[in-house]
Amino acid sequence: MRTSDEPSPLAYTTPLMALNKVHKSCVDALHGLLRDDLLIAVGGFGLCGIPENLIIALRDSGVKGLTIASNNAGIDDWGLGLLLKTRQVRRMISSYVGENAEFERQFMAGELQVEFTPQGTLAERLRAGGAGIPAFYTRTGLSTQVAEGNALAAQASLRFTLAPGFQLRLLKESRMRFLTAKHSYSSEEFEPMFRLLKHGKAMHSAI
Repeated sequence: MRTSDEPSPLAYTTPLMALNKVHKSCVDALHGLLRDDLLIAVGGFGLCGIPENLIIALRDSGVKGLTIASNNAGIDDWGLGLLLKTRQVRRMISSYVGENAEFERQFMAGELQVEFTPQGTLAERLRAGGAGIPAFYTRTGLSTQVAEGNALAAQASLRFTLAPGFQLRLLKESRMRFLTAKHSYSSEEFEPMFRLLKHGKAMHSAI
């Protein structure tokens, strides 16, 4: 219970609440945030709910060497496929990468790094990064190349022929563990510099 001489909790939030976080355009929203070699998370599932206007603004900014964490890589002429077409993406962290011919071409040629991650594990890695959790254990993908980090086996099972010297990166330094009578492996978190999301409405004073 708060005593009469204690400040209201609103006293701590008022300065932040006074900030107007609504921007005039997507270009304005990204101003001052972009540089080469960023790790950016992009929302959406397939082509549903993707922040298409922010993706276009990101493309038009000309930044390159990006690592994109997203469910998928869009299609050739829409979504994240726009960034692939302009060769602005260096690495994709995704759970599904089909339906994009340019993605396939770059991957097969060794021009694009790909980190396959199960969908739930991808979501948890993002959550863990935001919560300050360096790693966590999961059984999803156990006994597969995802857990073992075996790039050669993954290459064979996916029937991909990779360019010389190119290595498919799965979960870095995955470690097998025996927890609660069931095998698990560790997965590392990651925290993007920022996230691109699509919303129908926004609060001026959202924190």
